[in-house]
Amino acid sequence: MTDKRNIIEKFLTWYKKFQVSKSPQMNLVWGFFLYTLVGFGLLCIPLFHKTSVGFLDNLFISTSAISTTGLVTVSIYDAYNFFGQFIVMGLFQIGGIGYMTLTTYYLLLTTKNITHWHNKIIGAEFTLPKTIKINDFIKSVVVFTVVMEILGAICFFIAFRQTGMEPLKALWFAIFHSVSAFCTAGFGLFNDSFESYSNHSFINTIISVLAIAGSLGFIVITDLWYRLRRKSKSISFTTKIVTYGFVLLLFIGTTLVYFMEPTVQNSNAKFSESFFQTMTAMTTVGFNTIPTGGLSIPILLFVTFLMYIGASPSGTAGGMKITTLTAMISVLKSRLFGQKRISFLGRVIPFERLYVATSTFILYTSIIFLFTFLLTFTEKFEFQRILFEVASALGTVGLSTGITGDLTAIGKVLVIILMFLGRVGVLTFGFALLERKSKENDEAKDDDLAV
Repeated sequence: MTDKRNIIEKFLTWYKKFQVSKSPQMNLVWGFFLYTLVGFGLLCIPLFHKTSVGFLDNLFISTSAISTTGLVTVSIYDAYNFFGQFIVMGLFQIGGIGYMTLTTYYLLLTTKNITHWHNKIIGAEFTLPKTIKINDFIKSVVVFTVVMEILGAICFFIAFRQTGMEPLKALWFAIFHSVSAFCTAGFGLFNDSFESYSNHSFINTIISVLAIAGSLGFIVITDLWYRLRRKSKSISFTTKIVTYGFVLLLFIGTTLVYFMEPTVQNSNAKFSESFFQTMTAMTTVGFNTIPTGGLSIPILLFVTFLMYIGASPSGTAGGMKITTLTAMISVLKSRLFGQKRISFLGRVIPFERLYVATSTFILYTSIIFLFTFLLTFTEKFEFQRILFEVASALGTVGLSTGITGDLTAIGKVLVIILMFLGRVGVLTFGFALLERKSKENDEAKDDDLAV
């Protein structure tokens, strides 16, 4: 017994030294990788299965959960029992709020302070304006997450009971889907997602509120909390950009689906389905109330664009982020009008932020092109379906036209890589590979655009 303890202590000592020696970005990559492996190992235990699940499928589900994507190759409800489903939920809960967040929150509760090392990693995982203190940010993340998920579970329980579901089943389904919706994970225990509830306005509203609250980002929540408590005199530039951009894209998307998508034209819940389809792509929550595979090609491509953009930095959503799109539009505008300074809504965007946004845009777009190119060799599906799957995986959305379960082994591996890259962040992964530190994260201006 003593020998085992010594081995464990030596390993922990070595691992701590290893962590300190690596950049914050590399620590994030290793952290999510280890959680993925742990989840994979647990899901491989036959005790947690209802039916036999393949080796690659368990790895796929574990990666999809820790990345809060929601793409699945097997039915979560049919393949895993309660304990297996609980493991999946635990993984996307960790992935949703960030694997370092709970550890840092525990340190704040016990020691009232966090180390410089924790500060650096949190700064790498969440791009924060300097107006927001990390201590306050971490507390707001945990408290807001717990409050929203509890309220969501209560509402879901009431809704499921109204549909006639048994109390214990309704309770578990309520908890699972509340966590999944807020973390924008897209994992569901219904094999048709929420297509059976397309006319259920209460359930649609619960999912929408939770997903929007999670995807808008903890920066926005912390910023609003500062404003309410009068710790700040105005809303930050990042919050304004995220809010304006989100509302505008949501309006455009809902309008396009409402008037142009044939599958909703004869529906009794036309507006609800149009709004939900746009919302689920933008927030990257991944639930759907209409069959995604039945969408017309123009709307399918527009939904792909929404998944490509995503929502807010430092939230639970994936995608390239609205702030990155804003920065790219600002660059284009300045070139077209011959302006020397690059600004948006009257605010000058620092070059450091523009460098980050430009790098993210180029790298993100290149990865989508590369993996779409590779999957066209390994898969026999139509091009638009492959492109949609790639955008969904990298954006950690979870929407699919129905091809995920039929991917080849190589195709599944490629999608696994995409989901992992999407959760870690393409630029963070690039920094990790080069073992370099992003100075932009450490030296944000007082009210810069957080990209």
